[in-house]
Amino acid sequence: MKKNVGAKLALYPMPLVVVGAMVDGKPNWTLVGHLGIIGHDRVMVSMATPHWSNRGIRESGVLSINIVDEAMLSKADYVGCVSGNNMDKSEVFAYQIGENGAPILDEAPVSMACLVDDTYKTPGFESFICKIAATYVQEDLLNEEEKIDYRNLKPVLFEMPTYEYLGTGNVLGKCTKLNKA
Repeated sequence: MKKNVGAKLALYPMPLVVVGAMVDGKPNWTLVGHLGIIGHDRVMVSMATPHWSNRGIRESGVLSINIVDEAMLSKADYVGCVSGNNMDKSEVFAYQIGENGAPILDEAPVSMACLVDDTYKTPGFESFICKIAATYVQEDLLNEEEKIDYRNLKPVLFEMPTYEYLGTGNVLGKCTKLNKA
């Protein structure tokens, strides 16, 4: 039997990312665990309204989404614990500027440079609806078809109710082929 636990978000775990934005001419990095796919070329990044990066995103209309793997988790956690309002986080990661002007993390295995199409506001949050302008992938993570091999990438997942970071697991089967012999 199921128990009603109230109107609680239950879509975790989610991939963990570092969002990059230029604020006052410097990159700022924010750890984000609330994002989603809204089409094959669009994503949504939801951030608390007071984040320092939000100002830069609103002003420039660009941001980067950088997938966190285990190798960069310590730095990613750090940028999620300190505010750009109080501390300059521009030197935490080495970076390049993407074609759209968004800072792209060198050590992130996968990064997406995005253009903000729209902003959806809810109490305490700004959700940036973004078009993907470019995707950068470490070459050793691409398979022979030039697609990302997520078994090798192993993105860190975020689970909100317990505030824990999780690793990815085993392949369970092929989509649409589980019940076919």
